Amino acid sequence: MAGVPAPKTLACGNCSQPMQVLALQGHYGRAVEIDLCAPCHLVWFDPVESARLAGPGLLALIGTMAEAHTLAHNAARPGLHCPHCRGGLKTVHNRTRWGQSLQLECSQGHGSWQTFAQFLTEKGLLRPLSSADRARAHAAGAVHCINCGGALGPADERCSWCTSVPALVDVARLARALDPESATAGHAVHGTATRGTALQCAACGAAQPPEPGWQCTSCGATLAAIGLAEAHQKVQALGPALRAHAAKPAPHVVQQRLAAQQRGLDRERERVEQWQKEAEQAERRHPGWPVPVGDEGLFDWLQRLQQHGSRWALLAAVVVVLALWFL
Repeated sequence: MAGVPAPKTLACGNCSQPMQVLALQGHYGRAVEIDLCAPCHLVWFDPVESARLAGPGLLALIGTMAEAHTLAHNAARPGLHCPHCRGGLKTVHNRTRWGQSLQLECSQGHGSWQTFAQFLTEKGLLRPLSSADRARAHAAGAVHCINCGGALGPADERCSWCTSVPALVDVARLARALDPESATAGHAVHGTATRGTALQCAACGAAQPPEPGWQCTSCGATLAAIGLAEAHQKVQALGPALRAHAAKPAPHVVQQRLAAQQRGLDRERERVEQWQKEAEQAERRHPGWPVPVGDEGLFDWLQRLQQHGSRWALLAAVVVVLALWFL
């Protein structure tokens, strides 16, 4: 489009190649630009960019990550630097509701690097690959790293390509991260709240066998996916509903928001009523002074003050008001 500047392309701080600029949907209709290096399986976030992603934007980002798994992995180099200032990085350990997360942050505050797996871990979308998961996955076919897509051997404790710890994608939690307000309430993973145990389905709450499979034995909801592409495929059907919800919230979501706002309005109303009672009690104890400022405005208040008090009180009030005005 004419007159619209092209987005600035940054060079990857690991391989020095131009990164892919993703224009993703953020909250409140805002666009969020994120830089991604597909061969290095790295994402660069300017400050708080990842927190601004709405459901459709997160879905698109995970889809782009899954596509990057088709490329050979570029291992991280010792000279990894900030793409803005080429300065050094510091390792930052953050604690989230899902546990600890890791990122490499620019010392000058320009942003931070995260691998695909680090980003997904920060969002609480991965769970460790147990020995039962590993055996079942290898029996079904090849197993690939969630971070880089590289092949994992039966005995690999870490990916031999990117050193990431093997993990599964928690599909039920991914669906809730995409749609925290349950606008797509008809989907199986939104049936009930997530349970606090791995032996219950996150969709329907049904108990699972000691060694559960990839799907719930009761409702058939996908519990986990062995690959990022498979997980994205499971939730991709939510895309149209998520975009429609971002453009115009679903009616039941609007009711939820209004109910949440109503509680805050009720608290404010109670606070104002309490203030009014205190003002009336003060007026009864000391009639005429002080006269509270009402809704009529400052000049009407001064006029009422003159009626109730002395000229000296009025003069003092005018001096105070003028002093506050010129400060």
